[in-house]
Amino acid sequence: MDDEEHKNDGAAAPSVIDRYYTRWYRADMKGNPCEDHCILQHSNRICVITLAETHPLLEKGRSIAKINYQISNACSRLNNKVSGKSKRGGQFLTEFAPLCRITCTDQTQFTVYSCIRGRLLEVNENILERPGLLQEKPSTEGYIAVILPKFEESKSITENLLSRDDFDKLVAGRAAAQTTEVTRPS
Repeated sequence: MDDEEHKNDGAAAPSVIDRYYTRWYRADMKGNPCEDHCILQHSNRICVITLAETHPLLEKGRSIAKINYQISNACSRLNNKVSGKSKRGGQFLTEFAPLCRITCTDQTQFTVYSCIRGRLLEVNENILERPGLLQEKPSTEGYIAVILPKFEESKSITENLLSRDDFDKLVAGRAAAQTTEVTRPS
């Protein structure tokens, strides 16, 4: 075996997320500017719901006071129990179903939505104990929930979502619009 083939060329290996998941985005969720969500879709249909890097919750200086999976008096995402190969018992979610509510220390509140239709497999209880994970590692340990779309809908769930390129263009457009507003004379 030739050692030349195995030398590190200085390039970092892609992360597990970049390697095995496709990133999709839902921008301005429910009309709230910049409240962007990211959906990490694995080739096996499973989707991980996270916050997009542009979400206001991830701004510097903002800290989380409370994360609550209690959606209403009758519904807590923490009570979700899934069993068996077909994942029976998981709560069925529509694309605008709330997953959790996050309250910041400045009393600002954000609701994180499922963004896709499917069965709730799990919520990330680790962020209840360590809310900082949501801000430090939103795409990995700080994820919100895992959802399994119906098999027959798994190809169409991305129809209402933005690809990485489209999302980057949207973010660039927002930045350009802000620059225009700031430089415009009064």
